[in-house]
Amino acid sequence: MMRTSHFRALLAGAALATLASPAFALDGADLLTKLNATYATSGVSITSSNVEADGSTVTLEGVEAKAAGAEAPFKLGTITMEGVEEDGEGGYTIETVSFEDINVTEAETTITAQDLAITGVTIPGTIVPGTLESLLMYESASAGPVSVSSKGKEVFSMSGAETNITRMDGDAGLEFDATLSDLKADLSSVEDPKAKETMDKLGIHSLDGKVSMSGSWELASGKLAVDEYAFDFKDIGRLNITLAFSGYTLDFMKNLQEALKTAEANPNKEEANAAMGMSMMGLVQQLTFNSASISFEDASITKKLLDYAGSEQGVSGDQMAQSLKGLVPIMLAQLNMPELQNQISEAVNTYLDDPKSITISAEPKEPVPFPMIMGAAMGAPQTIPQVLGVTVTANQ
Repeated sequence: MMRTSHFRALLAGAALATLASPAFALDGADLLTKLNATYATSGVSITSSNVEADGSTVTLEGVEAKAAGAEAPFKLGTITMEGVEEDGEGGYTIETVSFEDINVTEAETTITAQDLAITGVTIPGTIVPGTLESLLMYESASAGPVSVSSKGKEVFSMSGAETNITRMDGDAGLEFDATLSDLKADLSSVEDPKAKETMDKLGIHSLDGKVSMSGSWELASGKLAVDEYAFDFKDIGRLNITLAFSGYTLDFMKNLQEALKTAEANPNKEEANAAMGMSMMGLVQQLTFNSASISFEDASITKKLLDYAGSEQGVSGDQMAQSLKGLVPIMLAQLNMPELQNQISEAVNTYLDDPKSITISAEPKEPVPFPMIMGAAMGAPQTIPQVLGVTVTANQ
């Protein structure tokens, strides 16, 4: 009697497991469909020759990605998604997305990249226009060592790259940062005689540094702010660019993608390019300029350049600097912008006397709509520095 009851219980359990398993099995095809729905905003489509789900792992084989306007898709090979779970609302969360290592050789150039991965991926079940639920979200993306070799010699390498994205409180927008670490470039293989001679005189045979970026994007206003976009190289200097403008909303991105698709579908490329140009003119008018700057912090390259330029003219580097001080005001006089001319001349003189840093900034008192900037450029270009609040400073 006990044996019969136990046997029936085992049968009931097996039947329940059989009936329940399809409900809990991951639907890889559905995941790919919803992945494409989120990518639609960026104009990218993903295809896969085969989709397999095994427990919490989904594998996409023969993956290709095609961006709007691109002539051919980019082959990604096999993509493995681990820690995949349904979120209960028709969407998915993925712990890690791993890509195949890259090892491509074309002609005499070989490119390799390892440990490519994205973590903390969220794919919404339902696209909600105007919200972050219309985008593919992830927490971080990384790449391991990257190398480029030419004729059997490594000419470029990078130890790694990392990007992080964080949601603002209340999903008001995103904050992001990225770093490309240990960038190295071998310039000894440059074949152009003049370029090679220049680098020899400057004593620059390689580059060693990093690139970093950070910023934010506000959903409602479409304000995209790049607070840092820096190129920092040993014995050369640090070039940093900042930029902020508003109007880059989800609707703006959608209209941009639609314009690209329309141009791509038009077989008459000349007509398509003309239509695209008109569309871009209309879209740009939706943007507003907030601020921008470009700055350079010297790490000995300025003196080397002055010495080199002076040697070409038969004078010393110091004499070349003095010559530039006298030449700059003459060149600027043609601009018919007295206030800015004086700022530039003063900044150049200060910098050439003691090369530390020089900065060009544009910070208007109030944000300036792009149509106003375009109007000033066409009607009264000399007023642009005042419209944008342009200043030039050195060693500050």
